[in-house]
Amino acid sequence: MKLLPITLILLLTATGCEPQPAKTETRLSLAEARRGFKTQLTAQATDEEPAEEPQANDFQLVKYESPVGKLAAYLTPDPHDGKKHPAIIWIAGGDCASIGDVWTPAPADNDQTASAYRQAGIVMLFPSLRGGNDNPGRKEGFLGEVDDVLAATNFLQAQHYVDAKRIYLGGHSTGGTLALLVAESTNRYRATFAFGPVESAADYGTDSGFLPFDPTNQREVELRTPGLWLHSIQTPVWVFEGTEQGNIESLRAMAKTSTNPQVRFIPVRGASHFSILSPTNQLIAQKILADNGPLSNLDLSEKTVNQNFNQ
Repeated sequence: MKLLPITLILLLTATGCEPQPAKTETRLSLAEARRGFKTQLTAQATDEEPAEEPQANDFQLVKYESPVGKLAAYLTPDPHDGKKHPAIIWIAGGDCASIGDVWTPAPADNDQTASAYRQAGIVMLFPSLRGGNDNPGRKEGFLGEVDDVLAATNFLQAQHYVDAKRIYLGGHSTGGTLALLVAESTNRYRATFAFGPVESAADYGTDSGFLPFDPTNQREVELRTPGLWLHSIQTPVWVFEGTEQGNIESLRAMAKTSTNPQVRFIPVRGASHFSILSPTNQLIAQKILADNGPLSNLDLSEKTVNQNFNQ
């Protein structure tokens, strides 16, 4: 009889379950491991600034229903063309729980607004999350926020001008880490694009303000460690990072351990954590527009991404 991996034994023990023979040939998915877990949060500062009203016609301020109540989001308005459009949920970096100005043009070497998608006619949703802006709930540091993104997905799919079968997910930096954890928790996205995530949320360090839990608690950390759950991914995922600056070592570490063919890791030579965004998102946007069959045919090779960046 094969022995269970020690990580699986720890996870099952922590949930009060005994290892079952049926699990000896498989590993727990992240969704299974999260089930029933209650995080213990430490004291944290609360945000009080509401999401500002968009100053352009590119977005409207909306509210979506989440497990902790109504949360703010920016949504592309109905173009009133009678068509159903592909859509992407984008999670920005930094304090990814809050949303701010995503409509003002940004420099090409640091476009964290992912403007390539709206310029291509793709519907965008920027969700704020629990504890961000003046939202209800408390920040959980990449745990309950997964549920908020899934709730935002429900809201987006219900929009009559959105093609519910062509919903994509993307994010940058902390948003990339969260996007990767969300992709490990569900098969609802046609594809996911995670820019500059870390292998474990604990990599941000205790001084970052992103860890409102005890980082010495192994169980708390494991459920926020995307590098542990790559085997859970069921739909196409691309992980990108520039080789010059950022979280490139996390990308390389995850690429070394992953055996899941659904996940592709693409280092971009000569790019940084920020300059990678605009050229790569422009490429992805065009790929999304062409990805209109019953099943996704979207393809992004390391060669293509690097060529696109260096043009």
